[in-house]
This record gives sequence, C-alpha cells and structure tokens, in this order.
Amino acid sequence: MATNDHLDYFKLQLVVIPCGSRKLGSPARSADMYVGSYHRACRNSADALQPDLLLILSARHGLLDLDDVIEPYDTPHGAADAVTSQVLLEQATVRDIVGLDPVVALGGVRHISLVRSVWPHVHTPLAGTRGMGDQMARLAALREGRGMPLT
Repeated sequence: MATNDHLDYFKLQLVVIPCGSRKLGSPARSADMYVGSYHRACRNSADALQPDLLLILSARHGLLDLDDVIEPYDTPHGAADAVTSQVLLEQATVRDIVGLDPVVALGGVRHISLVRSVWPHVHTPLAGTRGMGDQMARLAALREGRGMPLT
C-alpha cells in the first residue's frame, strides 16, 4: 500500500518484527531468544518507533509477546512445520488485534507476506530494498528518527 505518510507523523499501534535463525541454546524469553544482528536491528528500530504493542513473528510459534518463554527451534518461514497465515489470523483474533491500525512490519518478504495476511493495510518500510545492506541502512534510519516513507 503506497502512501506519503511518514513514521513520525502518528502513533503506531503495532509493530511486528521477524524472529531470527540465530538463537540461544536454552529456553528464554522471546525478547532474549533471537541473537542475530538482523533481528536485533529490527528490534532496536521497532523500539525507537515506540509502538503501543511490539510482537515477534516466530516461524514456529506465530505471534509472540516479548515475555513469552520459548524453547530454541530450527524452523524457517515456509517450512512444513512453520506457522501459517490461518494460524496467525487465529492468534490475532484471540488477541483482539486484527483491527489495529496503523501496523508496521519490519522484515523480509516471507515475514511481510504472513503479516499482510492478517493486516492487509500493513506498512512495510523495508519494501523495495535490494538486499541485507540496504535493509540494515533503512533500519538505522528508522532508529535515528529519520522518518522513512511508509509503503
């Protein structure tokens, strides 16, 4: 969804960030489980946006609060045992967050596709980037308060 709005022009209700393949080796809060640089960059950028609600989209567990304790796992998005859009919609419905707006999703194409299945109006500030370096630069801009156009 293309728009001329910028992140700093309104209060965000929800930011959804991706999990990560690098994890701790023992059970931990989801806020601590994912230790990779990409997840951390998304998390730091999301924190800087100061949303009302920040959730992690886990490839195995779906929507996680930062305090949810989980076991380490090895399930990438798209795998046979990965969370589906139907499960994600059910989780969002139970949480009563389907109608939230605005929603921002930080992450790659598979992550965005799942988020969009619940929130078709989601803003995706990393859309149009041409690789990891480009995404990391855009995440840094978000953290530094340089408003990025929402798409």
